[in-house]
Amino acid sequence: MISETFKAMLSGKSVIRELSEQAARMANADPAHPVEIFDYSLGNPSVPAPAVVNEKMIDLLRNEDPMLVHGYSPSLGIPSVKEKLAASLNRRFGMNYKGTDIFPTSGAAGALAHAFRLVTKPGDTILTFAPYFPEYGPYVIPTGCQFKTVPADTKNFQINFDALEEALTPDVMALLINTPNNPSGAMYSEETLRQLAEFLLLREKEFGHEIWLISDEPYREIVFDGKKAPYVSSFYARTLSCYSFSKSLSLPGERIGYLAVNPACGCSDMLVQMCGQISRGIGHNCPSSLMQLTVADTCDLTSDLSVYETNMNLLYDALTDLGLEIVRPGGTFYMMPKCPEADSNAFSRKALKYNLVLVPCDTFALPGYFRIAYCTDTEKVIRSLDAFRRFIKTEY
Repeated sequence: MISETFKAMLSGKSVIRELSEQAARMANADPAHPVEIFDYSLGNPSVPAPAVVNEKMIDLLRNEDPMLVHGYSPSLGIPSVKEKLAASLNRRFGMNYKGTDIFPTSGAAGALAHAFRLVTKPGDTILTFAPYFPEYGPYVIPTGCQFKTVPADTKNFQINFDALEEALTPDVMALLINTPNNPSGAMYSEETLRQLAEFLLLREKEFGHEIWLISDEPYREIVFDGKKAPYVSSFYARTLSCYSFSKSLSLPGERIGYLAVNPACGCSDMLVQMCGQISRGIGHNCPSSLMQLTVADTCDLTSDLSVYETNMNLLYDALTDLGLEIVRPGGTFYMMPKCPEADSNAFSRKALKYNLVLVPCDTFALPGYFRIAYCTDTEKVIRSLDAFRRFIKTEY
């Protein structure tokens, strides 16, 4: 019998992917008269990986033992890689990780898949905060958990603690946060994270069970105004940090990341051992050995991420001048303006007439807003500003 669950999901395809595909069709509709489309739909890094990343891969392929580079890695990851990743986190964030606290994964999605299963059982609830990445739902539901949302604080996209107090019921075993955030670009402040940690400790005492914090952190290095993203695990002992090198090193297609279990939780070694067993059930079977070895020696580096801040400032200044309400992003390569009409899907359809591909945020749990993914050439951003002006002035 065909799976009805996954069959039903065919009718709920990603609006982001659909819009990106539509943009490609628009651009190629008349090959004799190409049209420039300003596609702000897909969050695909637009800057190259550092040259040293490619050099490291070439060196490994030419000079390292082929059995190490191409062979299966141990089920919990290559020990020397785990040690280097732990040392980097300790050096940068003042943590006390050991190699045995790190579990290499196929990107942040692989890390999340393990984290959800580590600290819940079917029937439990995982709570997240609006707005959130739409794929969280499909990530959580196969675990058998309930997936619920805390309404957004649209003033600054920090945590709405009044709403959290109502939503955090005894069946909640884990909170999922994403900072800096996709789609809003907001970054949780140290004050917010301290308040969240205190809140969770009080609720643990009240409920008589642990509550885990799962932190999705692929945009941790893309931060603006000379700031650094607070490291979530340093605020709360029961934190599972889920990371990907897709944004920091511009390696989205390599699918390489890790899960870091805060050793302050008191059972980090056991949880990482459990990750190996979870992998057996979900067919994870480790990321590639080549990419583990590559990021181990480049994990302190980043691509030239400055273009994202340049693009953000251009768009923020132009769109706020047009009267759009925007919480200024603290990082990522996204911003989330409020639509000048209530129906964000209608807004996005109108934008297509001006060759602007903008994502409505209904599926991000925040209707009435739209997302701009400004990971593109700055020159293209500049050219798009006239299209935004014509769109907003003509339609609104």
